[in-house]
Amino acid sequence: MNSGNFDFYDKTSLKSYNLNETMRYQLNMLDRLDAFTRKHCENVANLTCRLCEHLHCQKGFIEYCTICAYLHDIGKLFIPSEILQKPGKLTDEEYEIMKTHTTLGHKMCMDDLKLRPYAAGPLYHHEALNGSGYPNGLVKKDIPYEGQIIRVADEYDALVNKRQYKSHIGITDTLKIIIANTAPSPNAPKHTGYTKAGKNNKKVVRALLKVVVDDIEYEISASVDYVNSLKSEIKRLGQVEKCINKMNSAKSENKKNYYEQYAKLLLEKGESIEKFDSIYQEIKDSYQMKKQNLNDLYKEIKEVKKLYV
Repeated sequence: MNSGNFDFYDKTSLKSYNLNETMRYQLNMLDRLDAFTRKHCENVANLTCRLCEHLHCQKGFIEYCTICAYLHDIGKLFIPSEILQKPGKLTDEEYEIMKTHTTLGHKMCMDDLKLRPYAAGPLYHHEALNGSGYPNGLVKKDIPYEGQIIRVADEYDALVNKRQYKSHIGITDTLKIIIANTAPSPNAPKHTGYTKAGKNNKKVVRALLKVVVDDIEYEISASVDYVNSLKSEIKRLGQVEKCINKMNSAKSENKKNYYEQYAKLLLEKGESIEKFDSIYQEIKDSYQMKKQNLNDLYKEIKEVKKLYV
């Protein structure tokens, strides 16, 4: 599938204010979901769109696949809230009920003419290439490409972001889990003949690695700019500190006034000599924190770039 890049934010795409009535109807379905699930659907749709770009999909398929991803968990509308929002681990019985969100979502889409074209999102996003997924235990040849893409986006967001029932996992560890799920599993169903296949499509997982690297590089760039701006602020406030120290140690009133006025010239709106110590300390603390965050990002991208599918 070859075409130009799909701009998710341009005036013809899903995030614009010029959506046609049908698209608005489809995406407004998310408003009926709980806050956690709605945010998850938005994240999965955004990531699905970007995966499709890295997979060089056609623009029409990207739009289609992205809407499928928006609607992938729509079936959770019918899952009891005490199960959907349970803070602890689900029991086996509860998990079986949770799994029905795939078929319930598919039925909801099929029963609605406006949602019917996107019924693949709910139905296939938990199927696995080796036949170990649900609801139908399909194998690679029977799982449409959109389902294979949304599965990876769904798994990534569910692991890396905090949900109401579990803690999040770090990005590198999340990617390692997803990569492990591309490898053959000893528990794969023998009758499928796909025991040498993993759960995830390797090509899609490779695209995920590229998306994550892009994100970290962007965050590094933004962090470098912010750290440099804080560094400039510290330099300016260091000059203010010198003026205040000279003002406090000056013997004559003239010199006190001179250094006081000089310090005020270096101060910016909202700053004052009276509040200087707390302002200066806050900036220095922020600088150290952001500098550490930047170092962590450099370490993280180094680890991510070592990963191989």
